[in-house]
Amino acid sequence: MTFRSRRLEELLGGTLDAISYADIAALVGNPDAAEAEDLDYKQAHYTSEAKSREELAKDVAAFANHMGGVIIIGMAEYRGVPSMVFDVALDDARLRELQQRIASSTAPAVRWHHVLKENPASPGNGFLIIAVPRSPQAPHAITVPPLKASTAALRYPRRGGSTTEWLTETYVASAYHQRFTALAGRQERMRELQQQLAAQETDRNLPHLLVTLVPDVPGDMRINQESYERYEAALRQARPFLGQDEEPFKAVSVQAQRLMLHNPRVRSRSDLAYLYTDGSGIWALPLATSFDQDAEPNERVRALDADLLVHQLMSALAFLGAHARDRCGTTGTARVEADLVDRMYSHPWAPPEPYPRPGQLRPAHLYPLGLLQHGPHPHGEFVCRHAQAEATALLDDLADTGTGLVQACSLLADQLFHPFGIAEASPVAPVGEIRRAAWSGPLQAAITSWAEENGVPQTGL
Repeated sequence: MTFRSRRLEELLGGTLDAISYADIAALVGNPDAAEAEDLDYKQAHYTSEAKSREELAKDVAAFANHMGGVIIIGMAEYRGVPSMVFDVALDDARLRELQQRIASSTAPAVRWHHVLKENPASPGNGFLIIAVPRSPQAPHAITVPPLKASTAALRYPRRGGSTTEWLTETYVASAYHQRFTALAGRQERMRELQQQLAAQETDRNLPHLLVTLVPDVPGDMRINQESYERYEAALRQARPFLGQDEEPFKAVSVQAQRLMLHNPRVRSRSDLAYLYTDGSGIWALPLATSFDQDAEPNERVRALDADLLVHQLMSALAFLGAHARDRCGTTGTARVEADLVDRMYSHPWAPPEPYPRPGQLRPAHLYPLGLLQHGPHPHGEFVCRHAQAEATALLDDLADTGTGLVQACSLLADQLFHPFGIAEASPVAPVGEIRRAAWSGPLQAAITSWAEENGVPQTGL
């Protein structure tokens, strides 16, 4: 498991493997590169002295117990901002010492990987990067003896901003419980998120797509006043629909262990998302349909465009994947489920629908869904009220918004299309291609532009 952070990749200009020595050296004097909850600098190597051994164990365990991060050795800092390059030796002996000290000073032993950036002008010297992903085995303790007699025996560090905090006994107990129950409870967690939203939103009488993501390794998004103000500003300005400039979330509110993204003025007809502190998320997206004017009311349907459905699905996957990875620090795989419903009462975890009164006419919103494809691709043969899809996806594929995202979307879209009698979703191909002929109007222009910017291959049919 490797550490990935969109914030750091944007700051550095690429992934840790792809950037150069010069990219790191260019951080000197950049206030945006100041030490943070995912970034630390060290001027020189950790030594064998007791204080340095304790510092090394504290630094790597603090990242592993939070959202992960990187330590750049060979860079001095002044008030957190990188200030001067001090190349360090990049020999194997240093790496072996790090491996031995981290393994013997943390329990469970923290997993990490290293990246070397050699100075072209000084072979054998440069930057040593220690990359620590958020750990599924957290909490990690420091096992080296404390240097100060007043130091508490409880030795569980966690990164807090640019400094280190020490976890309380209550937090440690909760973290241990989460470790032992997380993997067994992923499916239950999925159902819990869907039940909460479906039960609270039964007045949503329009067709909706609900996309739910639960990471296999829980993350850790802290909500306090400072972080809320940062998240609130970013999420209200978020443009999650691929290739489009729309900002669907007009308000961001704090709720129990989550942020709620919504539009309070038209709540039942607008996008609603819950972003949880463990990296889970669910997004309810209302879908525009055209109303069938069949002369027989009982045979009328709501026609849904296939390209709209796929566009919403792919956008939601990217948005929720980025939340899990970049805001909560989780890595690896996630369970994803997509539910297409003609109204919220059709969701399998919604509460029972009240019976209509005798003689009451059938409301328009109860008509089932039909699916229309564009170009040479066939329309749906059947109608339905609920279609469901599920898959396991790599969070990096979703958050990086490239070919991997299209492949994951194709897998889920095919499952959603099957109840309509369509064998394969035409807008996207399983190999990760965009089929332009299956998109129409403004959506075709948006998705084509997005694909070109992100290196996603396209085909005419």
